[in-house]
Formats: sequence, structure tokens, C-alpha cells
Amino acid sequence: MSEFSRRVQANMDVVLEEVCASLPHGGDHETRKFIAEQVREAASAGQTNLGDLKAVGLRALRAIKKGAPKSADG
Repeated sequence: MSEFSRRVQANMDVVLEEVCASLPHGGDHETRKFIAEQVREAASAGQTNLGDLKAVGLRALRAIKKGAPKSADG
């Protein structure tokens, strides 16, 4: 079972889709994974409303565009 309510899960899904919509083909797997991980961490820390999660997702996208590694491995 998930640690998040259905509402929070829905917010996280909406944010991922909205943030990745500006990327070609909705973004590659590694980009989407990085953004999703950042959003999930924020939600785990209590940032669960749509606006807060979207801000986190957009920050993650900007970090990727600036050359941040897309995963902890890379």
C-alpha cells in the first residue's frame, strides 16, 4: 500500500505530467524519474499541495536543464 493518500498521489501525477509536458515527447525515462523522485521526496516531507509540488517539479526540471545529474548513480 502507498504511504500517500489518493489526493496526494493524484497531485504528484498531475505535477509530473504538467512539468514534463514542455519536454519533447513528454521527457525521457531518466528525466521523468528524476523529477518524480524530487516530487516524491517533497511529498514525504509534507509538501503535498499541488502548488508546492509543482514548484518542486519545476526546480527539478531547471536543475536538469542546467546539467544536474538525473540520478544518484550518474
